[in-house]
Amino acid sequence: MPSHGGRAPADPHDDEILGKAYDARLARRLWEVARPYRRVLVASAVLFFPIAALELLQPYLIKIAIDAHILPGDWPGLSGVAAVFLLTLAGLYALRMLQSYLMNLTGQRVLHDLRLRLFAHTQTLDAAFFDRNPVGRLMTRILNDVEAVSDMFGSGVVAILGDVVTLAGVVVVMLAMNWRLALVTFALVPALFTAAAYFRRQSRIAYRGLRSRLARLNAFLQESLQGMTVIQLSAREPQERLRFEALSADFRRAQFRSTTYDASLYAVVEAIGSAAVALLLWYGGGQIWQGVLSFGGLVAFIEYTNRFFLPIRDLGAKYAVMQAAMASSERIFGLLDLEPTIRSGRARGRADGRCPIVDVTNVWFAYTGEEWVLSDCSFEVRRGECVALVGVTGAGKSTVTRLLNRSYDVTRGRVLVEGTDVREWELDALRRRVGLVPQDVFLFSGSVEANLRLAADGAVTKDALARAATLANARGFIESLPAGFDHPIRERGANLSQGQRQLLAIARALVYNPAVLVLDEATSSVDPESEALIQEAMGRLLTGRTSLVIAHRLSTVQRADRILVLHKGRVREEGTHAQLLRRGGIYSHLYELQCGR
Repeated sequence: MPSHGGRAPADPHDDEILGKAYDARLARRLWEVARPYRRVLVASAVLFFPIAALELLQPYLIKIAIDAHILPGDWPGLSGVAAVFLLTLAGLYALRMLQSYLMNLTGQRVLHDLRLRLFAHTQTLDAAFFDRNPVGRLMTRILNDVEAVSDMFGSGVVAILGDVVTLAGVVVVMLAMNWRLALVTFALVPALFTAAAYFRRQSRIAYRGLRSRLARLNAFLQESLQGMTVIQLSAREPQERLRFEALSADFRRAQFRSTTYDASLYAVVEAIGSAAVALLLWYGGGQIWQGVLSFGGLVAFIEYTNRFFLPIRDLGAKYAVMQAAMASSERIFGLLDLEPTIRSGRARGRADGRCPIVDVTNVWFAYTGEEWVLSDCSFEVRRGECVALVGVTGAGKSTVTRLLNRSYDVTRGRVLVEGTDVREWELDALRRRVGLVPQDVFLFSGSVEANLRLAADGAVTKDALARAATLANARGFIESLPAGFDHPIRERGANLSQGQRQLLAIARALVYNPAVLVLDEATSSVDPESEALIQEAMGRLLTGRTSLVIAHRLSTVQRADRILVLHKGRVREEGTHAQLLRRGGIYSHLYELQCGR
């Protein structure tokens, strides 16, 4: 990625700040995602009513067992009530299991759909977007944030609905049984909600800090693992361990703070619930003494009181789930709402032998603001011609290749391929017509054949792959591998040399026979033996083929039909190797520096 890409935020963790636990706008958008599974959602929601009914029936069965059978000594009748109680338990557990399955099924389907949409959408975004956004942050969006939304469907929003149904049922039953005793229980509700509001607010602050510290820890870990070779070569293991220890300790402290508030809320609700039971025993005992309340009624009231405080006790966990889901939804939809700045045209090219195959006309381009990398740059590449582009680092050579395949769009001017502005080309067709072999070769995990087929149609035969490998001088080393074309390649081609990776990249570009082949520093980081193989391959490839070769090593471009010298964003010199040496200009000076003359 170019270093002068879009400016990153001042704090890469700013987007970890959380919003409120419920946002109607986000909830509507989440519903649109879940709409295809509305039947499953409705079914899981409907199950709350029979579940709540069975929950409410159990304390009443206890009341009947005590008052009608235990106290009178009716053991046969007690057996019948016990059997009914066992049936309600069995029905309750079966319904809960079914409901849990349906909720998690919905969550997993939403997770799958959102991840697929995010990944597909990310593929449409332009190179400038990836300059501004680190890979770790995008992985967090596609993996962690989507997981948080899935948790909301699995154990958040629907569970809250169930709690509301259960609470409403408990209140109605308690008021119907004994409204005075019910008011004794409800007298502690204001204190309960005051405590819940306080701890919820503190928990939100603690959770925000926890998310931010987790993001920093993940970012450091990703960077360290990717740069482990450099760390080991620099003997920085002790310093990196100390940095990781500090970040991990900071995260641990934040985790403890968050856990403390969750535990405190749980303990306070438990204490208030116990106080309510104590009040019930005192007040209810008096009513039993007066003959107004039965002993079974008091026991049932205590059971109902426990069911009243249970969902409130679990409020902290469900609030955290909802809060995380809303914050994650904000980031997910923020990414999905980003429009790609580079949109595909409709042209697929046309055969016109009269025009240059590449025509760069008065092009101005800057990655940021008006820091021009190219300024009024113009040149052309005619059919069958090999043109070399040389210049000092930062002259804009690689930028030309990025404009040619529309990784970026020009700021001013135009770039034509086969007489058609690249902005009018269909992107797939353009990128098949312009074959690029980048300086930094990226190979995917998989077989050699899979990497060669990467940009080709599935109909490409093995013979075609073998011909491309032969042209690129890669067939020899491929066939020397234990499994040949089926040999597995590890992540980023770690089990191949730099030269072998470069040869595979050249072969991959040739599989679909591009109209113009662009080689960007193809020999910049290879050993002499690999360079000789690449040079031999290039000698065959470039003969009669339209090509644009970018190189720092001037010895690699001496056979080019024309050499363009790019300096400060525009073409300053043009000619063959011999002509430019005789001229004694920029090219001659660069050649003398490299040859030590």
